[in-house]
Amino acid sequence: MQRIVFWLARILAILGGIVLTVLILLTCVSVLGRGGNTFGHSDFLNGIAPGIAEAFTRLGPVKGDFEIVEAGIAFSVFAFLPWCQLRQGHATVDVFTSYLSERLNRAIMAFWELLFALTLILISWRLFEGMIGKVRNGETTFLLQFPIWWAYAASFVASVIAALVGVYTAWERAHGLIIGREVLPASGGSAH
Repeated sequence: MQRIVFWLARILAILGGIVLTVLILLTCVSVLGRGGNTFGHSDFLNGIAPGIAEAFTRLGPVKGDFEIVEAGIAFSVFAFLPWCQLRQGHATVDVFTSYLSERLNRAIMAFWELLFALTLILISWRLFEGMIGKVRNGETTFLLQFPIWWAYAASFVASVIAALVGVYTAWERAHGLIIGREVLPASGGSAH
């Protein structure tokens, strides 16, 4: 089971990374196009090279770039959650817990894992409800006119995987508490 969960989380994180990289490149192209268009309309460039200025005025931002980024970022966030959860990559503040016993720290960790799993289940449920609502009303984005439910669906799939991983990690932390040793990494996150 552990191998499947880690594989699924890793694949989803890689997919989230690919989407995030594409979004970064899209944003860069859009910003360069917008800047080039502005430069093409400048008095400076029109004064020294009107032909080049004309070419620059044909540049512009990518149509609907913010709609694509908005949908893609939501998916990427949910895509990274399972891997972060498995690797205990969330930031922790352990000012007081560092003075507690190892067993009590395991109990606290198991409690928070359970709470996080329940939160991920709640988020997945609400994303599903939101997606159904968007399917029913047929809402589309303003510029590109793609159905908004597509973004909800992508985020929902990633959130379901995150919720499954959350349940798995809560189970493993509780199991580790019972047997007296950790099954998953104790901490890989940023402690403050």
